[in-house]
Amino acid sequence: MKLRSIELALPNAAEAAAFLTDVWGMALAETRDRTIYLRGSGTFPYLLALAESPDGYVRSTTFTCTPDRLDQLKHGVAAAGLPATPTVSQDPGGGHGIVVELAEGELLRFLADTSEVEPIEGADLPVKLTHIVFNSADAESTGTLVEAALGFRVSDRTKGMVFVRCNESHHSTAFARAGFASLNHIAFEMADMDAVMRGIGRLRDHGLVPAWGPGRHGPGANVFAYFIAPFGPVIEFSTAVEKVPDDYQAGAPEDWTWPEGRIDQWGMSDKDFDGLREAEARFRHRREWEPAPL
Repeated sequence: MKLRSIELALPNAAEAAAFLTDVWGMALAETRDRTIYLRGSGTFPYLLALAESPDGYVRSTTFTCTPDRLDQLKHGVAAAGLPATPTVSQDPGGGHGIVVELAEGELLRFLADTSEVEPIEGADLPVKLTHIVFNSADAESTGTLVEAALGFRVSDRTKGMVFVRCNESHHSTAFARAGFASLNHIAFEMADMDAVMRGIGRLRDHGLVPAWGPGRHGPGANVFAYFIAPFGPVIEFSTAVEKVPDDYQAGAPEDWTWPEGRIDQWGMSDKDFDGLREAEARFRHRREWEPAPL
């Protein structure tokens, strides 16, 4: 299974797309029915969909999988009693599958028989999404739920998050212990550390500085730099997330502690806690469909 894309609704989608292509570094894939699709350099047809809307919310987060894995998901979702519906994708890449609503409203779409595209050149383009993180009122319960219903695996637990994987990557999603449910941030996988640092420099050229970073996380060990996007959400340059084996032992919060005054492995940058907290609350989840038998 692979994390492919996230689909957002928001005001002034064209302005957001202009920032993401002209400054952040993405490429325009196509526009369909007032929805703008943006891609990276890799083989996914798009990474981010922006639909025009009077207000901002998360429409779905999309994973691709095999037909056999999709069947397993249907059984797991039905057994857990989660709201879900069959779907046929009208987005680039096509495919068919299901959309599932988790206990706190998170909307995950799983598609099989999707198509991919030829990669494109661009040293400063994101390659793909590396993870999507959600805020949660009860991150532990959500982690347990996705293990039981979706077959995901909890990789690590910290004081702040429950990290979850769906393949060998340490985490494709995570659930932050925030006390409310919303989009926490979107992380874009860059080709290497130099691409992350060039991205930071590019945003500085446009008057934007990291809300946190550069740094290197503990769980996943990925290099990061977080920014508060002009159109609302928190977005991250990331690279080199750890690959873990099937028998990887999940860490507990006491396994991930830092010396006083540090909040990552490097300890070289400050964090805009208040600004990030406000941005992380802006995009809530909104279901646009009615549950139906799978």
